[in-house]
Amino acid sequence: MLTVLRVHLPSEIPVVGCEITPYVLLKRPDNSVSNEDVVEAAPVGGCYMTYKWYRIQTDRKVSICSIHPSKQATLQCIGCLKVKVPPAKSFHCTPKCFSDAWQHHLVLHERASSAVNENGTEEEELFGRFSSGVSGAVNTSSTSNLNNASTPVYPASISERSGGEKWFEVGRSRTYTPSADDIGYELKFECLPVDSETRIPVGSSSTVTTARVIPAPSPCPRRMIKVGGADFLGHLDYDGASSGTFKVLSYNILADQYATSELYGYCPSWALAWPYRRQNLLKEIIGYHADIVCLQEVQSDHFEEFFSPELDKHGYQALYKKKTIEVYNGNVNRIDGCATFFRRDRFSHVKKYEVEFNKAAQSLTDAVIQPGQKKLALNRLIKDNIALIVVLEEKFINQGIDNPSQRQLLCVANTHVNVHDHKDVNLWQVHTLLKGLEKIAITADIPMLVCGDFNSVPGSASHALLAMGKVDQLHPDLGVDPLGILRPPNKLNHQLPLVSAYSTFARMVGVGLGLDLQRRKMDPTTNEPLFTHCTRDFIGTLDYIFYTADSLTVESLLELLDEDSLRKDTALPSPEWSSDHIALLAEFRCKPRMRR
Repeated sequence: MLTVLRVHLPSEIPVVGCEITPYVLLKRPDNSVSNEDVVEAAPVGGCYMTYKWYRIQTDRKVSICSIHPSKQATLQCIGCLKVKVPPAKSFHCTPKCFSDAWQHHLVLHERASSAVNENGTEEEELFGRFSSGVSGAVNTSSTSNLNNASTPVYPASISERSGGEKWFEVGRSRTYTPSADDIGYELKFECLPVDSETRIPVGSSSTVTTARVIPAPSPCPRRMIKVGGADFLGHLDYDGASSGTFKVLSYNILADQYATSELYGYCPSWALAWPYRRQNLLKEIIGYHADIVCLQEVQSDHFEEFFSPELDKHGYQALYKKKTIEVYNGNVNRIDGCATFFRRDRFSHVKKYEVEFNKAAQSLTDAVIQPGQKKLALNRLIKDNIALIVVLEEKFINQGIDNPSQRQLLCVANTHVNVHDHKDVNLWQVHTLLKGLEKIAITADIPMLVCGDFNSVPGSASHALLAMGKVDQLHPDLGVDPLGILRPPNKLNHQLPLVSAYSTFARMVGVGLGLDLQRRKMDPTTNEPLFTHCTRDFIGTLDYIFYTADSLTVESLLELLDEDSLRKDTALPSPEWSSDHIALLAEFRCKPRMRR
C-alpha cells in the first residue's frame, strides 16, 4: 500500500508569487522510500496521490509590519495615512523598527512626491504620495485607529480554532502559488493516497499548515543617474535604451548551494529559500531592462529550468558556461557558472569563447613548473573558475545589412574568478583572461566589456591590472607567489584601454543632487564604489564593469546602495535584496569610428 511517511514545507512562511512545493516522503508497496510524485496516470500498487490546498480565514484582523512582514504591526506612520501611501508600506512592528527604518521610509516619501507617470497621474500603487516632511506614528493597538483607517488590514493567524474559522479550497495540485487574496491567511496542505479503481481514499490524510501568507517585500527602487551632465534619468520603468545606446547588467545572484543558514543566519529562512529568491531576483533583473545581462553564480539546473526559459519570455537569448569540476565534489547538476543573456531584437550572436582556467593551469605547469612541483602547483591553481566571452553584432534598423562597414560588433566577457585569499591565483586568472581578450582585439576592431565578480578589492594587484593596464612591481600582492607564476612582474600588463564604468561617478565634474549623492558612496582614493558586496563578515567592492574607453562612452549608471537603503541592522541577502552582491548597470554608447 502507498503510505505517506512525512510531509514538510520548504519554508514555514509563504510569500505572494512564490510557489510552494511541499516535500512528501512516500513508502511504496515494496517498502522502498521516495519523494517522487505518484500520479493518476501511473499508479503504484493500485494507488496514486491527491493533493488539496485550503485558505483558512477568520473574522479577527490585524495589520502586518512593512519591514518585517512575518510580524504583526503595532503602529502606523501618520504621514503615510495623510497622503494615502499604500498600506503595506505604513505599518511597523515596534517603535525601534519604525525608527531604524525612518531614513529608508523617508526616501520612499520623497520619491513618491515625484512619482508621476506620462499622464500626470500619481503612481500610488508603487510609491504612494508624499508632499510634506510629516513624521510620526500611531499605535495600532488602539482599535479606533485601525478601524477608522482608510486602508485595509489583514487577518490574524489562527491561534485558537473557533467556530468562525472558514476553509476555502484554493488548489488541487502538489504545488501552490499564493496570490494577493491569500495575504494574512494561513494555508493548509493536504495529501492523501487514493485507490485508482474505486477512487476511494486509502488511509488517513496527512496535513501541514503554513504561517500567514505575507506580501513580497519591495526594495527601494534604484534609479539611473545620467553622467553626461543631467541629473536623474528617471525611474526604471523605462523599457529599452535610448537611440544608439545599450544597457549592460552585471550581477552575482548567489547560488542556492551557497545560500546556507550557517553563512546567512541573519536572513529570515523564508527569504533565503530558493523559491522566494528566484522570483525576487527575476523581478529585479527584468526590471532593469538591460540589453545585455551578465550573471554569475548561476547553478546549471537553475539556468536550464528557470532563468533561460523565464528570460526567453522577455526576449532574451541565453548562453551559459558552467564551472569545471576537478575540485567540485557535489551534485554536478548544481554546479554554478556564468550566464550571459542578450535581447534578440538588439543583438545577434556571432561567436562564443569559453575560458577554463583549469586548462590554462595545466598548460602553465607543463611549461614552467618543475616535474616534482607539478602536483603542488596544480593543487593551488586548479579552482574550477571560468569565463564566458561572447561576440555580439548590433542589429541596426533601416540600414543595409549587406554593407559590412555598418556592422557594429561588441565583445562581452563575463567571469567569476578565484576568491581573494589566494591573491597570486586571482591575479594569474585575471591576467590570463585579459591576454585572451587581447588576442581577440588584435583580430578585430571591436569594443569590449569585461564584467563579473573578480573577488578583487580596489587597490589590489588584480584591480590595478584591470584598471591601469599593469601592476607596480613593488605592489605588496606580488609578495605572495610560491609557484613563481607572476615572475617577472613586468609581464603583468595588457594593452586594452579598460576603464571602470562606475569610476565615472568620481571623475565627473558636473554638479547636481544625483551626482553628489553618488560621490558620497564612492571611495575617493580608488574611484570605485564603497561596496558591491555586503554581509555580516565582509563589506567591500568585488564586482566591476570595465569597458574600452577608446570605443565606448558611459551615458548613465544605476545608482549605488548605501547603509540607509539597506537599513542599519541588515546585511545581504535580505528579504528585499536576494543576493549578497548588488547589481551593477551601465548604459553605453559606441563612439564614432575613426576614418582610416
